[in-house]
Amino acid sequence: MDLVSKHSLSAAGILPEDAAQAVLVGRVWSKAVDGPCPVLLRDGRLLDLTTVAATVSFLFEQDGLVDRLKSATGLADLGSLDDFLSGKAGELLAPIDLQSIKAAGVTFADSMLERVIEEQAKGDSSRAREIRDRLAPVLGDSLRGLVAGSEQAAKVKALLQDMNLWSQYLEVGIGPDAEIFTKSQPMSSVGCGDTVGIHPISQWNNPEPEVVLAVRSDGTILGATLGNDVNLRDVEGRSALLLGKAKDNNASCSIGPFIRLFDENFTIDDLRKVRVSLLVKGEDGFEMAGESPMEAISRSPENLVSQLRNRNHQYPDGAVLFLGTMFAPVKDRRGVGQGFTHEVGDRVEISTPKLGRLVNWVDRCDACPEWTFGVGALMRNLAKRGLL
Repeated sequence: MDLVSKHSLSAAGILPEDAAQAVLVGRVWSKAVDGPCPVLLRDGRLLDLTTVAATVSFLFEQDGLVDRLKSATGLADLGSLDDFLSGKAGELLAPIDLQSIKAAGVTFADSMLERVIEEQAKGDSSRAREIRDRLAPVLGDSLRGLVAGSEQAAKVKALLQDMNLWSQYLEVGIGPDAEIFTKSQPMSSVGCGDTVGIHPISQWNNPEPEVVLAVRSDGTILGATLGNDVNLRDVEGRSALLLGKAKDNNASCSIGPFIRLFDENFTIDDLRKVRVSLLVKGEDGFEMAGESPMEAISRSPENLVSQLRNRNHQYPDGAVLFLGTMFAPVKDRRGVGQGFTHEVGDRVEISTPKLGRLVNWVDRCDACPEWTFGVGALMRNLAKRGLL
């Protein structure tokens, strides 16, 4: 496996503010063992969990996991987090492996409005401002605070239909059925410090900062992390049937830095209150920042997980679920009325104090390292190391 060269990052710059009290599970490529290892972060050190479970997926299936990790002794020390961020000891990977990578779409009012704008603009960013100015006064006020699938949402739907403003995006945004789609393939996500990819056909795209849930095979929500569901607005805007092409590309999914497991110091109720920040800095001097609250979500995390995993659909290796983006960047970059789009070299930071900071740099998909280490390679590597 070719290790990706890292930009400069430090442990202090990416960890939660209360990391000493957090149960943080991650995954690294260790030079010492020449392979991937699930790890536990403790006192700035990365402890090898392969004696507990060879994969993060299998680790998360174990009962009483938090207590077991808190009391675990005798775990091999692979090195400091800084050693992995610098490349000295290996590489920090996305903190998942065999789990399915799923995403919920159109779960926040502001991004809901932007999806309708994309649809109306047919992927043409130059038309976005005019459409936004026309629709925002009507749709924006109607959508904020609505609980998806509620009686009030049904009344708003009827009103918007009468005004000929109904959209497929509003259907999944405030209707009874959530949009749940496959963002990327197991083992394909990149981690904190890696490059994220923009498909070269796209000229209108953006980061999608999201909270990501770690879900066990039985549907139990174990914890959370951060994710970037990179999106091609022009491609999806041309046709919703191009969702797969807009979403699942080389290096277009980033997750990390660590999964924080729920315990007495961090519960799902705490997760509902987090505010997620986005910062984009370009090599051209462009800068864009914003912050949004999880409390503005139109469906609860539990509801979204129930629509992901149920009697009709199961995930025996577990899953992670992106909860939808709170952001729809509109700050002009290439010209007046053109809105935001990425440029090669952009630094993207997604952060919240309780989950840390996910940092990536933007490049074209065809310039990012190819994804070569899949499930088959993982099985061969684990067998070689005597872990199967």
